Amino acid sequence: MTFRPTDNDLLRLDVLGLTPETVQRQIDNFHNGFPKIVLDAAATIDNGGIKQLDDAQINHFEKVYRTQIKGKRLLKFVPASGAATRMFKDLYAFSSSYFGVAGNFAKEFPEVKSFLENIRTFAFFDDLRACMLKSDLDIEDYLQRGDYTTIINYLLKEQYLGYGFLPKALLKFHRYGALQRTALEEHIVEGAMYARCSNDNVNLHLTISPEHRKLFLSKLKEIRHYYESMLRVNLNISFSEQKHYTDIVAVNAQNEPLRDDNGDLIFRPGGHGALLENLNEQRADIIFIKNIDNVVPDWMKHSTIISKQVLTGVLLETKQQIDDIMRQLDKSASPQAIKKAESFLHQHLNIDVTKTDNDDRISQIRKYLNRPLRVCGMVKNQGEPGGGPFFTINTEGQRSLQIVEAAQINHKNPEQEAIFQRSTHFNPVDIVCCTKDYRGHYFDLRKYTDPNTGFISKKTQGAQTLKSQELPGLWNGAMAQWNTIFVEVPLATFNPVKSVNDLLRREHLEY
Repeated sequence: MTFRPTDNDLLRLDVLGLTPETVQRQIDNFHNGFPKIVLDAAATIDNGGIKQLDDAQINHFEKVYRTQIKGKRLLKFVPASGAATRMFKDLYAFSSSYFGVAGNFAKEFPEVKSFLENIRTFAFFDDLRACMLKSDLDIEDYLQRGDYTTIINYLLKEQYLGYGFLPKALLKFHRYGALQRTALEEHIVEGAMYARCSNDNVNLHLTISPEHRKLFLSKLKEIRHYYESMLRVNLNISFSEQKHYTDIVAVNAQNEPLRDDNGDLIFRPGGHGALLENLNEQRADIIFIKNIDNVVPDWMKHSTIISKQVLTGVLLETKQQIDDIMRQLDKSASPQAIKKAESFLHQHLNIDVTKTDNDDRISQIRKYLNRPLRVCGMVKNQGEPGGGPFFTINTEGQRSLQIVEAAQINHKNPEQEAIFQRSTHFNPVDIVCCTKDYRGHYFDLRKYTDPNTGFISKKTQGAQTLKSQELPGLWNGAMAQWNTIFVEVPLATFNPVKSVNDLLRREHLEY
């Protein structure tokens, strides 16, 4: 369909930073859909898609980290937008349907039963008890007489503790005796252990929702002095919000733009792939990317710290080799230099240069070497939902390593499904990257994406059913044209909190 904007639409698009042409492309994507990813093979240790490091290699890359990190600007980039509502979906379902029928409680709500039986274990229990006491309610009394709905309402509702409305970053995850830490605080402590600059700065950037900005600033004001003193660091914490010009128009089942009661077009955020714009603004030599909910208490951090140092060592050594080859090609593109470059691309980056005439080969070598670089930790697959490492074939026939989501795969194709089932590892979002070229200039990351790897899904907004579209995921299509290395990391480095009861796992409890 052809998008014909009204005068009011044009004003709205101008405010958002969008154009009618952009909206038309979005509508075309809804109409045509996105092509499925073509898998060539699961990336495994056996076929060289994932590097498995022995003790000697781990020690070597730790040393590379320690010696080469000096003087570099390090930054930890953490997507932290959105409320924690999904963490409490079982509690929400319970509070809306449970009316004290004790006989069905354990059978119908096993997750809630576990939550309530262990409620005193959670780091936020003291806050919940204090919140109820403000209303002259004793949580122990309510637990004893089975008034669970009241307890859950006090935990979740905005006028009380408000955990259903807070961002995950500001939920208390872990207990340390009488002290508790939020996910944000754990990222600060973790960052000080591997992302501390030579000047003792710890640079942390979080992408947040605009409605949460005041909460983040208030929390940071509350905790800054404590952590700077305890860790002996200078905290440089910054925030950004998803850009409105990455929003995507919502459409109905006929792919017609939807409008609200005022006749205005409805737009929705473009998903975490839109955060490429935020990442593109960051200025650092090394950038660590990790999800907000994948943090552990101090007694469990050792594996994560060593793993991050090793991944960084791999990145630094590879980046140095790429820079040396590029500088050599600048001086003289001799047959020996070309052969060395092709060998490096094949052995270290799993890229084979097409055999063409000499000038084209040199151009290809430069193209493939001079790109953003990422080293991604991969853990052994434990049946977690989400993306995994694969060799894929793009529309130009180029084979490359990619992180691929299950939704991007044509599961109806037996060959593609067979490749998917042979996957041995899972993407925990454990990425160390460099966004500077060999001359020290920052890449424009928007030039290294695959715009054909978006997602389309159906959602409900009020009484309307709408189709929404997400931009290529940040570590999927948004980084499709990056140089990529996958390295196996210990499973102990992956402990996400997707449900509140995940905080009851041993890895999240006080030692």
